[in-house]
Amino acid sequence: MIPITGNEVAAARERIVVLQEEVARCFLGSRRPLEAMTVALLARGHALLEGVPGVAKTTLVKAFATALGCATRRIQFTPDLLPADITGTYVFSPKDGTFALRAGPVFANVVLADEINRAPAKSQSALLEAMQERQVTIEGDRFELPLPFLVLATQNPIDLEGTYPLPEAQIDRFLVRINMGYPSAADEASMLRTYGVEPPTAKAVLSPGEVVSLQAMVERIHVDPDLADYAVALAQFTRSHAKVTLGCSPRASLALMQAGKAFALMEGRPFLTPDDLRAVAPSVLAHRLVLSGELEGNADARRQIIEEALAKVSYRRPARGR
Repeated sequence: MIPITGNEVAAARERIVVLQEEVARCFLGSRRPLEAMTVALLARGHALLEGVPGVAKTTLVKAFATALGCATRRIQFTPDLLPADITGTYVFSPKDGTFALRAGPVFANVVLADEINRAPAKSQSALLEAMQERQVTIEGDRFELPLPFLVLATQNPIDLEGTYPLPEAQIDRFLVRINMGYPSAADEASMLRTYGVEPPTAKAVLSPGEVVSLQAMVERIHVDPDLADYAVALAQFTRSHAKVTLGCSPRASLALMQAGKAFALMEGRPFLTPDDLRAVAPSVLAHRLVLSGELEGNADARRQIIEEALAKVSYRRPARGR
């Protein structure tokens, strides 16, 4: 693989900044959720935004999707949603006497899965194959999904009425999980002052081809072999932790490495550093942990375990012989 050049990294970072600034025009709040969504995009992953109703989760993902300039479809998850409502199905045409595929909303570059945990597991599972393999199987026929392909899902806290918890296999398909907290007092006051005024709408600043090109650049970010050892050590720390029933899998290690490379590109560097891995570790690893006993489902406890791993697992560059 041809190493990425400094000029390519600088040009890529400029396009990423343009994307983030465009989204920030339409979303008042912390930049952290936007940065995590950008990491997921560049790393060919998916993002799950969690927060109580009314903290602008859908506003953020809609602005982000629009700014990408890609084909976008929205799915409102409800208890009566069927898998065929997501993937599509074959429909009989009496005129021709044949069956034709009626493609579902999953056949888009960006799929907005709104309140994904309001649908039962059967409907949630319709996204598993699409998220992992970028394809869907409908009545035995396999269909490739367009590139780029990104799922931006929102969910309410599972203790709210009418929600179904996402199974571990579904959560593991999301590269990052983003906690949408309440806005700061200053941001909320700014919202109140502008209420009643027509809000700004995002415009497309990228194209599908540009997004695919940026994703390809992430693959060319240089990674020293010892950084792979560091990523594995972080994952192994969670597997042996006393409070953890199910630690980070090898898929989590791969996700951490890919997200770190995406973060390096966002920072304008052609190589991965330990700080890149540390920066993305909480959003990439914490949601993949299953804790024991009374800590099960405690998001704060999961994040604390990842922070403990970052504090206790040291990175040491091995000495290399001449």
